[in-house]
Amino acid sequence: MSLFIDTCNYRLIVAVVDEESGKVLTIHNERIDGDLSAYIFRIIDECISSAGITPDDIKKVYSVVGPGSFTGIRIGVTISKTFAWAKKIKCIPISSLEVLASTSVSTDLVVPMIDARRACVYGAIYDRDLNPVLEDSYISLESLSNNLPKEKSYTFVSDEDLNYFADVVESNVDVLKIINKHNNDEGVNPHILNPCYLKMTEAEANLLSKKND
Repeated sequence: MSLFIDTCNYRLIVAVVDEESGKVLTIHNERIDGDLSAYIFRIIDECISSAGITPDDIKKVYSVVGPGSFTGIRIGVTISKTFAWAKKIKCIPISSLEVLASTSVSTDLVVPMIDARRACVYGAIYDRDLNPVLEDSYISLESLSNNLPKEKSYTFVSDEDLNYFADVVESNVDVLKIINKHNNDEGVNPHILNPCYLKMTEAEANLLSKKND
């Protein structure tokens, strides 16, 4: 039994998966509404209970580590680390862009995007088997556009209103597809599970600038 937690983007996704049978037993997937920390523990508890298991049955935690919302990332990673540490199990870090890229498409490639403001995104290019063609990057919309293979077809996926590209579709995450790709990953000790921000926070950038002055 595995627990999947994603709090990095505009959606809260919690799932319990029976890897042996290849089935998603329960899943909660909805847009984040209000203070996430106020209700995420209830959602996790409900998902585990609805699967007919107890926390002791969980043998692995798939933790989506970013990029995305700085606060959201920290909440999900902290919960994953604490749960895994308490149960003495390993964490499997997962990219939030790969999660978006699991959306079923009919094109050759998937282009997941998360708004990073100032005409930039956290973006990547994946094939339909979730192999990266362009690695996760903090990248300008123009540069991302220039990196699109001209001989391939592609679908843009985002849960935000990004008008730079036409026909951006909303995500429809396939948790089982992600887990099937990573179920043989060795995983990491929860103590060394770290967020993947891809860029510094504005406060960190200002602090660094002051140090360099």
